[in-house]
Amino acid sequence: MGLSDIASKIRAAEQAAGRAAGSVTLIAVSKVQPLDRVVAVLEQGHRVFGENYVQEAAGKWPDLQARFGKVDLHMIGPLQTNKAKVAVDLFDAIHSVDRPSLAEKLARLAQDRGRCPQLFIQVNTGEEAQKAGVLPAELDAFLAACRGMDLTVAGLMCIPPEGEDSTPHFTALAGMAARNGLTGLSMGMSGDFEAAIAAGATHVRVGSAIFGARSYA
Repeated sequence: MGLSDIASKIRAAEQAAGRAAGSVTLIAVSKVQPLDRVVAVLEQGHRVFGENYVQEAAGKWPDLQARFGKVDLHMIGPLQTNKAKVAVDLFDAIHSVDRPSLAEKLARLAQDRGRCPQLFIQVNTGEEAQKAGVLPAELDAFLAACRGMDLTVAGLMCIPPEGEDSTPHFTALAGMAARNGLTGLSMGMSGDFEAAIAAGATHVRVGSAIFGARSYA
């Protein structure tokens, strides 16, 4: 489909939802993509990218940013606590804050550095045992704990269960955010970003629809 097609669909979805043009940030998810595909999207002028793996991002983006200039880099995959230090130095936003030990580590790093990436709490809206994320019933307490550590939380993130209608999950996440005075909503991927925008998404994470299918070989 490509970058321009996705951008056009986002603008149309914004308009259909009665939202201002440009109110949704497109995160181009470049994990496990060949370098030439990433370069092609950079050459089209896009500057917001998402990665799932700290090691892959650390090996890729310093050289690309030296070549193309500053890129807004988002960590959207699970973050191991022992890789938080590298992540804080590399990423502009972390979308997968999901447990107290990680929040505590991020708070210590923020205090040491005097700055912190934009943070989103990942919520396991489907309450799936195999999936990361704070359970909906535990969100308010976890958010309060994060704020008690002087962490500024920008919003919430979710990944709805595969094979289910995403809209109820997006609606639920928007309600949780509103209840807690949060404006950021990281939700929606290649197959459902238009529904996410209708529900209030501020960030959509689109990979294969921009870059093509991934190869994990």
